[in-house]
Amino acid sequence: MKEIADELVRVVDQAADTLFAVSEAEAGKSCREGGWSRKELIGHLIDSASNNHQRFVRAQQVSFLEFPKYEQESWVSIQHYKQAPWPELVDFWRLYNHHLARVIQSVSPDKLHVGCKVGPSEPMNLGDLIRDYLRHLKHHLGQLGA
Repeated sequence: MKEIADELVRVVDQAADTLFAVSEAEAGKSCREGGWSRKELIGHLIDSASNNHQRFVRAQQVSFLEFPKYEQESWVSIQHYKQAPWPELVDFWRLYNHHLARVIQSVSPDKLHVGCKVGPSEPMNLGDLIRDYLRHLKHHLGQLGA
């Protein structure tokens, strides 16, 4: 897991450098017709970090984890990311991922096989859930051009 944790920090730090250069006005505009703004997309990535933080820790405490589905539209709407200052969102996202990298790096190898079921999705083990987190993050960074 050390390699994944290191890659997470590297990817996040590189993206943060690019994202900090985006103006407040640009960050508030939709990335595509009818889609989220950059602020809302980073908010979604903060939510992803938050939900996965819970999953990564809780899965190490049980033999099987069942976690509710993440209702992304309502989470983003309820938290009003579009009204938050852009540099604050980027910095919070960056620091949260640094913390997650420490959590990931310290996962005991015998816990990587704990089964995890999130909402209606097919179960996967904790190790795959961690790898999927990084894949998901990279996907959205591509949408942000970071």
